[in-house]
Amino acid sequence: MLTAPAAVAAPHEPPPPAAVVGGDRLGRPGAQVDPLAGAPALPADLTGQSWIVSDATTGDVLAAYNPHLRLPPASTLKILFADTVLPKFDRNTVHKVTDEEITGLGAGSSLVGIKENLEYRVEDLWRGVFLSSGNDAVHVLAHMNGGVPQTVAEMQARADALQARDTKVISPDGYDMDGQLSSAYDLSLFARSGLRNPDFRAYCATRDAQFPGAVDKNTGQRGSFGIANTDRLLGKYPGLIGVKNGTTTNAGSTFVGAAERGGRTLLVTVMHPASYQKVYDETAALLDWGFAAADKVRPVGKLVDELPPGAAPTGQAGGADGVPAPPPHPSPSTRPAAATAPAGGGGDGPGVGGWLAVAAAGGAAGYGVLVLRRRRAARTD
Repeated sequence: MLTAPAAVAAPHEPPPPAAVVGGDRLGRPGAQVDPLAGAPALPADLTGQSWIVSDATTGDVLAAYNPHLRLPPASTLKILFADTVLPKFDRNTVHKVTDEEITGLGAGSSLVGIKENLEYRVEDLWRGVFLSSGNDAVHVLAHMNGGVPQTVAEMQARADALQARDTKVISPDGYDMDGQLSSAYDLSLFARSGLRNPDFRAYCATRDAQFPGAVDKNTGQRGSFGIANTDRLLGKYPGLIGVKNGTTTNAGSTFVGAAERGGRTLLVTVMHPASYQKVYDETAALLDWGFAAADKVRPVGKLVDELPPGAAPTGQAGGADGVPAPPPHPSPSTRPAAATAPAGGGGDGPGVGGWLAVAAAGGAAGYGVLVLRRRRAARTD
């Protein structure tokens, strides 16, 4: 009796390539842009190892350079922390800080200056996170959220829900840790999601504020001190909303910036340029380019939408009709965060028409995982 032979897979046949989140072109090395007639050239001499320019409303990626390259995110990881934790606590909640909550911070951490056994409102803690990039404020909020391990797990789950597959969370504050990685693409996903929360948007746009200080032993009155946003474009680049900067000894500089002009909101993420100042110069140059090129280029990819609960990741961009996904979380308060200065989002600072045109992307940067050893001297802000 003859039987048909069983099907046998061809030996050594490589598996089909995994879909690139946001579109196949975003997985190619080097600069990706699809200009139409009259489109301006990309800025010359960009030094960032990875960058991306996208429309925050439609999710269209206007141009990118190695956007899925996995790199240490430094304090830009605080964007994901805020997107995960900020909706959980009312801004007027008062919390008394314990010793445990501000111990064990990484050496050289940026701090806002929280003291044990004093009370702080949640909104003060968030200003410490966004303005001073305070790792002490992050750890206090993480303890309020059930502890650092719990918060890290929730941040990873949030990244997964946003289809941020390049991100591995080890610490909630972005401090240099072995294996902690993200990408320009993922950081743009986090910022896009966070900006849908009015409290997130208000905090990241706040230029300066008063922070609660110590109690005067003589008068018994509690003082305060001024803090200023470490984002060097805020109040200088016209229409800048903010978002988050980051730098560490090991990771270099990273910046995520959002700006509004003519009813359009653009997101630019730049990771690891040649120097600290260049992260701002190159972000400004790419924002300038994006606003000039927005209607003169075809998208090369998409910022994908958040997965519905229980859905499997697809890597494909949702919202093809150009309508953004609804906010992932309701904000506990629709009132903007109080501040002592304008938010800097309406071009209230000097223009930057003279920003140095930096950077055209050339040369492919090798994809792969960068795992950096934690160093005691690492500084996160």
